[in-house]
Amino acid sequence: MSKLTLKKHLQSLDNEQIIEVVLELYDTMKPVKEYFEFYMNPNENKMLEKYRAVIVSEFYPKEKRGFAKTRFSVCKKAIADFRALKPAPELLADLMLTLPELACKFTFEYGDMSDQYYTSAYNNFKVAIDFLQKNKLLKQFKLRCETCVKHSVHCGYGFEDEMSFLYDMHFNIE
Repeated sequence: MSKLTLKKHLQSLDNEQIIEVVLELYDTMKPVKEYFEFYMNPNENKMLEKYRAVIVSEFYPKEKRGFAKTRFSVCKKAIADFRALKPAPELLADLMLTLPELACKFTFEYGDMSDQYYTSAYNNFKVAIDFLQKNKLLKQFKLRCETCVKHSVHCGYGFEDEMSFLYDMHFNIE
């Protein structure tokens, strides 16, 4: 169905019917509920911390006996869900950079990972750093990007070289 078809249908409903449709969506779909809660009370920092906690728990779970799952898909979904709320670019950049930061820190602390792990960490760093450049936020997040590169030292599969090259390319370091 197109937006135009939906718009025509909604225009044919009276206010009470539209309210019922919205309330039904609110009750049955978690993303819709979250969207309306944010719409009514837009606390970007609170939502940033909520989604950051999802990413942190993938690498550093709170449970003492819990093992890190390092599921990049879960982290990317958290970023996508936060992006859907249309936060300020600085806050979105902050969350986007959290994923490669933690991935690099985790491998620095716990040792060598798989090629796929490094590929995912690099790809997320690239997406984040491209977003920083596009939104003129490179200077603001430079130190955090440097930390990612520092934590990639002694990693396998050429990870350190790729991270350094990407960093140098965006920050014009000779």
